[in-house]
Amino acid sequence: MEFIERLFAQYGYFVLLFGLPLELIALPIPPGNSTLAYTGYLSHKNVLDLLPALAMAYSGSVIGISIAYWIGKKLGMPLVEKYGKWLFLKPEYLKKTRITYEKYGNKMLLFGFFLPGVRQLNSYFAGIFQVPYRTFALYAYTGAALWVSIFIGIGYVFGNQWQLVFTLIDHFMKFILIILCGTLIIFLLLIWPSRLKKWLDIHKGKS
Repeated sequence: MEFIERLFAQYGYFVLLFGLPLELIALPIPPGNSTLAYTGYLSHKNVLDLLPALAMAYSGSVIGISIAYWIGKKLGMPLVEKYGKWLFLKPEYLKKTRITYEKYGNKMLLFGFFLPGVRQLNSYFAGIFQVPYRTFALYAYTGAALWVSIFIGIGYVFGNQWQLVFTLIDHFMKFILIILCGTLIIFLLLIWPSRLKKWLDIHKGKS
């Protein structure tokens, strides 16, 4: 928190305009959730004005996710096709992932901001999978507005108690993320052994 406090003391609103885009393109300096909550606290203390703070935070968020989206759209798939095999990201796997993303992607764009790690990757995947910009903007920009409003609201409403409330919410979100990761691991453990056996059978038949 001392780092964030120094940033605000030195740069004020510009921390939101230039810091949040870095957070949302996977360079979490400063971290988004705590930055927004602290912004609300500063607004509670009348150090910052609430409406300009909300406007700057929302603008910074939109800039960040838009940059990530266009990077994914213009560079994502060519890079995956060229280097994906080294990261076990083969095009056929991405195609299946794309089907899942097309089914649930809008919800992820809307609510993914509240999960650390997910909000940094969401926009990239939306670009890689060529989600139409209007669809992306509708859900992602709305999700950004919810994220900004709720976390700034935590600091503004709870004032001096904001860190306690923020810690509880942060632990709750980490718990959700652990559940999601656990579900993904279980899914992979159930699916990949059968695919590996199928792959071995195919290559055994060729030999």
